[in-house]
Amino acid sequence: MSDSAVLEDRTLEPPELNIGLKRLCYIISKARAYDAGMAPVDAEDEDLAEEEDLDRPEPGPEDPTLAELTGVLATLDDDEIVDVIALAWLGRGDFARDEWAEAVELARERHNDRSADYLIGIPNLGDCLEEGLDQIGLSTADNAFVRI
Repeated sequence: MSDSAVLEDRTLEPPELNIGLKRLCYIISKARAYDAGMAPVDAEDEDLAEEEDLDRPEPGPEDPTLAELTGVLATLDDDEIVDVIALAWLGRGDFARDEWAEAVELARERHNDRSADYLIGIPNLGDCLEEGLDQIGLSTADNAFVRI
């Protein structure tokens, strides 16, 4: 995408989200805390890391950050969690800004009772969500990472 196309995208009105920015900020902060608590994957050889399917280690069931993240995701209604999925996809580069409606539609089609688990499994979920917000022209800056 050219620089002028990026600038043009930024002038578009942000889409109306079904989830509030404060709630998104809370999810982002919990997702980042969860990711920070994950043990790093140690791969000395980059070729080996690319060839093997390296999974992130699973936290224990008593992980309070995971419990908080799971808890807040469980409180989301269908429209809210669809927006979170679409934002994550946008933020990790699966969709462009002008494909927001398509991302939401696909998220709605794929949403099921395991959507929260799917989201928790996305590496760097907090960063993806914040980047997704940035892509649609919204910011977390005015909605400090507060407890909801």
